[in-house]
Amino acid sequence: MGIDINHKHDRKARRTAPKSEDPYLRILVKLYKYLARRTGAKFNEIVLRRLFMSRKNRAPLSIARIARNLRKPGNENKIVVSLSPVTDDKRIFKVPKITVAALRVTDSARARILKAGGEVITIDQLAIRAPKGENTLFIQAIIIVGPRKAREAERHFGAPGVPHSHVKPFVRAKGRKFERARGRRASRGYKA
Repeated sequence: MGIDINHKHDRKARRTAPKSEDPYLRILVKLYKYLARRTGAKFNEIVLRRLFMSRKNRAPLSIARIARNLRKPGNENKIVVSLSPVTDDKRIFKVPKITVAALRVTDSARARILKAGGEVITIDQLAIRAPKGENTLFIQAIIIVGPRKAREAERHFGAPGVPHSHVKPFVRAKGRKFERARGRRASRGYKA
């Protein structure tokens, strides 16, 4: 292994701008670039980094998860900040009174939050209200992002059929004739 002295493999694999051409997102990036530079608050750097993220890394966040995090002591009156879409969750009956700052909130989630006496604000309104991220709650290490590994595609990552692997194979159907014999039963060669 030699040393790369002509630096042709030098590459920083991180985003420095969003892939999206959405003008509203671009304006938010300008705003938070300025705030990150001038305030020196870690909060603004995190928001900026999340604005650059792909949709895969900004998994949807349910109001149930928000409610669960707000129940923790000291979190009751905090503004919940999410750069992921905030979605409704029919499994919870009572939505607490919350203030959510998000890029996107589904109609049913917005209706339930407002009905409970809470409010939904945009990310630029958050910059006015809390320019340094005061009294805010970022869920997922305290800036909220939904569960990233919940994507169906994640189940297929790895090697199926290997001992102790629970990886889901890509199979045409789940019927009797499909990947049910060799490697699946001890009576047919071996069982992995």
